[in-house]
Amino acid sequence: MLSWLRAKGKIAAPFKVGPDFIDPGHHTRVSGRTCHNLDSWMLSREYNQHLFADRSQGAELAVVEGVMGLFDGYDALTETGSTAQMAKWLDLPVVLIVSAKGKARSAAAVVKGFESFDPDLKLAGVIFTQTGSERHYHYLRDAVEQNCTTPCLGHFPKNENIVMPERHLGLMTAEEHDLDPAVQQLLIEMVEEHIDMDGLMAGLPESPVSPVAEPIPTPTLEKRPVIGIPRDKAFCFYYPDNLTILESFGAELKYFSPLECDELPRDLDGLYLGGGYPEVFAEKLAKQTRLLDDIREASQAGMPIYGECGGFMFLCDQLNDGSRHHRLSGCFDFQVEMSKRLRSLGYREVTFTKDTPLGPAGTRVRGHEFHYSSLADAAPQAGVDQVYQVTSRAGQDVKVNGYQHQNTLGSYLHIHFGANPEVARHFTQACADHGARRKK
Repeated sequence: MLSWLRAKGKIAAPFKVGPDFIDPGHHTRVSGRTCHNLDSWMLSREYNQHLFADRSQGAELAVVEGVMGLFDGYDALTETGSTAQMAKWLDLPVVLIVSAKGKARSAAAVVKGFESFDPDLKLAGVIFTQTGSERHYHYLRDAVEQNCTTPCLGHFPKNENIVMPERHLGLMTAEEHDLDPAVQQLLIEMVEEHIDMDGLMAGLPESPVSPVAEPIPTPTLEKRPVIGIPRDKAFCFYYPDNLTILESFGAELKYFSPLECDELPRDLDGLYLGGGYPEVFAEKLAKQTRLLDDIREASQAGMPIYGECGGFMFLCDQLNDGSRHHRLSGCFDFQVEMSKRLRSLGYREVTFTKDTPLGPAGTRVRGHEFHYSSLADAAPQAGVDQVYQVTSRAGQDVKVNGYQHQNTLGSYLHIHFGANPEVARHFTQACADHGARRKK
């Protein structure tokens, strides 16, 4: 849809419900606008509404991809955390996407169930995927039209040419798998031929008037701290809001590629290492010996450094990918081991138990955990503090540690600064303070 809209000269604002990084990357590529995450657990209702209104400015329409099934959320009894809840928060109609694989008349029962399950939800229509033929779609459409009130908007025929490659954690990222122009053109043609986009857009309401988010106050800093951000195929998991909030507090962000840079950029006051796939590029990263030494020396010199998930792995000493050990920066004397199975997944709330570069003891922030690796030996180490108390979204204690050595903080959690912007303010100030000390 985003590809078709752009081909038609329409400006569409893309959004993704949930904590995903990979889909938003593809949405950003095909739409030409940054895709932002909406999340009803990490972020407040007001934050989501403000974000949606603010990032929709200048667009003709907004397209929001949901998360899981329409009503799937945190539990079986409420709508909390679901796409349906976000649709209500934003007062948006929903297009049902229903797989037609192995279905005939029973597809109407599926649609009927969805449209009656929550009468307060607005359904704009249904699109069937994995259809076997035009005749198959007509069968489905006739059954829906006879039994349901939701209009059929078309279908997407089964086509192996548009299947995207996958690996652990999901689809290949946009940084590694840029859609071939021929494939993107095929997507556009399939939407043009099989989906009634004009009918869909004609029935869309005007966007509800919501207050645009007030800019985050910028503290008075004598000099803007320069924060290094590794960004390439190995490190590409960042919430766009996190970077924007850092800039709002006065940080100057300097992007660099650990895969290509032989050394750390000069004059940095801090480092923020997001997640990604360092394990896929471990052999090449291990050869960047000067860069690895620079990061370790910066950590030893007290530079504020924050690494999450893949970034945290990069701060460790070694990575075992199952066939060999690869050297990493060694800021923490931990060995990371890859696994063929998922090690942990879920929303987390963090309370800092000690003062950290992100905030003082008692600071709370929310985030998400999703990884296939773990530490081979997470036993207490001299000079390394465990500074996180972590609970799941259900309030249960979870064994996820935040490790701190001097001013270097690392964890498997991806934190969303929008849950508590004070952590971004505190980190920016810590970087500014370090820069001032370094230049005395």
